[in-house]
Amino acid sequence: MKFYCDKAELLNAAQIAGRAVSSKSAMPALEGLLLQLSGSDLILTGYDMKIGIRTRFEVDVESHGSIVLNSKLFIDIIRTMPTDRLTIESTDLTVKISCFASEFEITGMPASDYPDLPIVDSDDRILIPENTMKSMIAETLYAISDNTNKPIHTGSLFELDNGVLTIVSVDGFRLAMRRESIIAGNPLLESHPSEKFVVPGNMLTELKNICSDSDDFAALTVGSSYIMCKLRNTEIISRRLEGDFLDYKRSIPQEYKVTVEVDRRAITASVERVSLIITDVLKSPLRMNVSDGVAKFRTMTAIAKANDECLIKGDGGELEIGFNNRFILEALKAAPSDEITLKFNGAINPCVITSADEEDRFLYMILPVRLTA
Repeated sequence: MKFYCDKAELLNAAQIAGRAVSSKSAMPALEGLLLQLSGSDLILTGYDMKIGIRTRFEVDVESHGSIVLNSKLFIDIIRTMPTDRLTIESTDLTVKISCFASEFEITGMPASDYPDLPIVDSDDRILIPENTMKSMIAETLYAISDNTNKPIHTGSLFELDNGVLTIVSVDGFRLAMRRESIIAGNPLLESHPSEKFVVPGNMLTELKNICSDSDDFAALTVGSSYIMCKLRNTEIISRRLEGDFLDYKRSIPQEYKVTVEVDRRAITASVERVSLIITDVLKSPLRMNVSDGVAKFRTMTAIAKANDECLIKGDGGELEIGFNNRFILEALKAAPSDEITLKFNGAINPCVITSADEEDRFLYMILPVRLTA
């Protein structure tokens, strides 16, 4: 195997595939990247038996072959090489990486030691613009559960209904929902108007990191056991999660006793300020008092007290409610709208956050903390 390539392109591809490499495994090959030459393309694959990432780019090929190289060492070498054209050549299991006077020789492993990536047994694809997918994932990812006792909630529900895609994440304390129309470029919606599946959180994290801000389409293929997303020259494959996801529609209140509007940046700044005295050791609920035209915030720990307030539109009737400060901050920062509506049904019922323009694009729900005197 021998090829020539640009350092920046190789480093980018190795870092993308390296996201799926196991940091420590009983199978040494899983700590490596599989390099394969196919035609004029170099294909790099990372796989930890849970998620696999395969990416490719064009190189100048002198001779074909394949080998597995330790991912961390390979990426570190490429990163420190001079910014120029690299030559990579392998003889048996010895790989030489060179650029001008810089040269490394490292030992690889046979490609036959590397497990095959799963095959997704479906040809049906859902096409989603990359920037849309990136924003929808980023704005719901924070509410995915890390409790492995309920594995189905360690991923997000994807619900397709007549050209509208809804992504829902829940963790027992919060619910995050984002909705977008994806009719454009989806001829398969005529034969598959409705679809439901749960995508693991680790796959969503990698998709968020790899998706670009362009409107190029990402193709999501859902098989009986696995899910694959292809975007540009990269494929991400993961096992789909099975089980009964929360019936989120029944969890969302239909009516509210108190509704107020507020500038998202203003309320976020207030919550951030009073949260400065809260730590993992010095814990305290965030107290929110909603009255006519103003929302007041208060926290108190063993070392300090903090008070702040921001203007609102509406009257909360002196409602006092408590929150985990991190939970409400993450929801406020994720909300894709500058003007938001806060909806309440009392101090022991969930707070619901939606857009003030009444567009049904997102809904976040947070369970309150019971306050003591």
